Amino acid sequence: MGVIGVIATLKVQAGKEADFEATFKGLRDKVQANEPGNLQYDLTRSKADAQTYVIMEKYASQEALESHGQTEYFKAAGPALGAVLAGAPDIQYLDILD
Repeated sequence: MGVIGVIATLKVQAGKEADFEATFKGLRDKVQANEPGNLQYDLTRSKADAQTYVIMEKYASQEALESHGQTEYFKAAGPALGAVLAGAPDIQYLDILD
C-alpha cells in the first residue's frame, strides 16, 4: 500500500462561506499539528463558483487516513461543517502513483 490521496468537493450554502472557511482552517491546523501521517490538507475554492470548495489531502498510508477520521477534532468539526454545506460532499479516494 502506498500513499493515499483524497479529493473532497463540498458545496457551501450562500452566505456561509466565511463560517465554513473558519471552521475548516481550525480543523486543518489540528490535523497538521497532530497527524504525522497527513502529508497534505489544503483548502481550495473554485474560481468559477465561490460556493464550491475542494479539499486536497494526502496520507502516508491507509492507516493514517483511517486514523484521521477517528480523531476527536475531526468528529467535533462534523456538525459545524455539516450545518453550512448545501449537500453531501463528493469524496474520491486515490492511489498516488510514483
